[in-house]
Parts: sequence; C-alpha cells; structure tokens
Amino acid sequence: MLHYVLEIIIFQLGFLLMYELLLKKETFFSYNRWYLLLTPVLAMLLPLLKLEFLTEAVPADRIMLPGVILGNDGVTAGNSPVATNEHHIFQVNWWLAIYAGGALVSTYLFLKKFSDLNRLFRFRKISEEKDFKIIEIPNSRLACTFFHTIFLGDQLSEEEKQQILPHELAHVKQNHSADLLYFEIMKILFWFNPLIYIYQTRIAGLHEFLADEEVIKTTEKKTYYQQLLNSAFSTRNIPFINQFFSHSLLKKRIIMLKRSKSKAIAKARYSILIPLMLLMLTYVAYAEKGIMHSQDTTEIKQAKASHPKPQLSPIPFAVVDEVPVFTGCEELTSNDERKKCTTEKITAFVADNFNKEALREYSSLNDNRIVVQFKIDKTGKVTDVRSRAVTPGLEPEARKMQQQEAERVILAIPKMKPGKQKGETVGVMYSLPIVFKI
Repeated sequence: MLHYVLEIIIFQLGFLLMYELLLKKETFFSYNRWYLLLTPVLAMLLPLLKLEFLTEAVPADRIMLPGVILGNDGVTAGNSPVATNEHHIFQVNWWLAIYAGGALVSTYLFLKKFSDLNRLFRFRKISEEKDFKIIEIPNSRLACTFFHTIFLGDQLSEEEKQQILPHELAHVKQNHSADLLYFEIMKILFWFNPLIYIYQTRIAGLHEFLADEEVIKTTEKKTYYQQLLNSAFSTRNIPFINQFFSHSLLKKRIIMLKRSKSKAIAKARYSILIPLMLLMLTYVAYAEKGIMHSQDTTEIKQAKASHPKPQLSPIPFAVVDEVPVFTGCEELTSNDERKKCTTEKITAFVADNFNKEALREYSSLNDNRIVVQFKIDKTGKVTDVRSRAVTPGLEPEARKMQQQEAERVILAIPKMKPGKQKGETVGVMYSLPIVFKI
C-alpha cells in the first residue's frame, strides 16, 4: 500500500510539473480545467494498470517465488508472508490510526467551513431566477458563488454589482463549485498529500480566468480590468466557494486578461501527456517485476551485501523460452504450468526439509524471516546460494545459524531440468522468502 501511495504522489507531481512548465500560461482554460480534474484520478489508476507488453519488455534477473511460511500447523505459500502469531491480531496498526486521525481532522475542518457557508443562506434573498438566486449579505462587501447561489454584500455599489454579476453567473453556468467540492473530498481522503492542495489552488485560479473570459465577450477588456482595480477587496476563507475579490488572484487575472489568445498549434503541448503516461506505466512495469519492489528489493540488496557477488549470467525470466523444471513436472506442456508446478515442488521441498527445531534457541518468539537467493545453472543444479536473516533484534550468531539452515535446504534441492533460451540451456535466478515461527 505504501508503494502504491508513493506512486500516486510521484505521478501527480509529474502531471503538476507538466502543467506548471507547459500549460499554465496558455489561454486554453477549459482544456486546463479538465487536465487538473482528471490527472489526480489518472495518477491513482496508472499504478493499477499492468500492461503485458511493458511487463514483458522489462528485464527481470530472477523469479520471485511465493514465500514459504512454516507455522505451527504446517506450511502455506503465498505472494507475501502472513503473521502466524495470534497476538498480532490485537496489535494497533499505527499507520492506519494516524491516517484515520488525519482524515477525521480534515473532515472536521471541512464541516466547519461548510457551517460558515451555511450561515450565509439565512440572509435575505433579493432575487431568484430559473437557474440561480441572489442572497444579500448585510454590512458586507462579499461577492462569491456556491453552486446556483450568488452572495452579494449590501455595501457594494450598483456599478460594482453590475460588474460582478456576469462574472458570478459564469461560475454558476460552468458549475465551478463542483470542482472545488471535488477537491475538498480529495483533501479528506488524501489529507497527507500536499499536491491535492496545490491542485485546488490552481483550479480556483482557472475558474476566475474562465469567468473573466466569459465576461469580456460582452465587455471591453480595458474597461473590465480597470473596474477590477477600482473595486475594494473583501474575502472569506472558504476554499470551496468562487470569490470575485481575491488579493492573490487579482494580478494574475489582469495579466491573463491582457494576454493574447494562445495559438491553436500550442494545443500540441497536451500530446506530451502520452509519453509522460507511457513513462509512468514503464515505472509500474519495473515495480511489477520486483526490480523496484519496496520490500523484497531491500532484503535482496542486504543479502548481496553480506556475501561476495558471484559472476552470474542468467537469462531474464521474462524472455526465457523454457523455465527450469522440477522432477515430476516434465510432462506439463506450457511454460506457465511448469512454472506453477516447479514453484509448488520447491515450496513443498523446503517445508519438508527445513529444520526449524534446530533453530529454537536462535529464533525470535515472533515470526522469523530469511531471504534466500539462488540460481538453477545450465546443468540444472542449484548454485550461487546466498541468504540474509532479516528478523529484527536477532544476535549475529542467531542470524548466522538461520542463514546456514536456509542455505543447507536450498542446496539440497534435487537437480532439475535446466531452463532453455533459443534451444540452449541457460541459468535462471530465483529469490525465496522463508518465514517460520517456533
């Protein structure tokens, strides 16, 4: 899950950088609006896409076997170890607790802001049309919109109201409040992600540009931004309403009003989104192969660091024509069937031969984990075995004994039928986690 969250943040950062560097200054406001609305969700979906052609194109230097889990009641095998200590059920998941706490605080802040907004609805309604209504706020110069309701302070002059109303109607017509509410929900779910807050700020600015663009269709540009400069400012800190007066946005709005329309050819910049997404999907493919896997990669690196690196030249499993075959799996025809059968045979062999009782005095009371890396060479023999005991808190002597037992079992694996590539025998690397509990 942590790896998935990091991928989302990395991808959203990539999309935001593209926006800041290439798209932000263009006057294609509607395109940019959809870009900012869709790319946060796209960043969440891309890590879930496993495109076969990319996965096969990415080299992998080993087969990651399911973990062998030796519990009190036998052996299980899976893609990741599960706890065998009954007391773990009652342990607090602090990461989940922190996330839930942050989400609750964000929800409270949202409800507080919504309560402030809701108070504005109690004031006098001075106008109501088919598509919108206007509420007058006493003793105020407020000018803002929430969905189909426009709030105007009674201290605004008639001239200012005439200037403001078309702008606010543009917000109503284009349903800008839905965008801001969308990001408010995102901020509750992903309160820890600062990029969501940046997204909301950027789209709030775009809303003002879009509304200004609508107004200047019937008002001369120079007159309009001079009216903006002459207006007094009054704002409320409610992020999911569209505010006419905003100190931080006023200068940007005037600059954008004075800017010439972007040329149509500039739309080609949006095509850069395609190679950017392809790069992200390639990253996902690497992670899928285990090369960038946050847990196993770390453990394998630790194992390599504890032993001299042998000279290996295995063919990547992704392109091996025929995988190594354990005795008893030869009659199966497809590569996938042979791979599954061999995996099951290796798992059963390790479970039957690993002597965890001999490690009783060298083990943790909870789960013990060893990562073993080995190669099935061109003759079908197990070679180049190295291991790493990664259980926290173990003494050096205990780690050594666990590693020796794991390597003993792996070296005892019977000779296999070697893998083949283009008719020639080749070596293939494997990595096997072993988890046991005394």
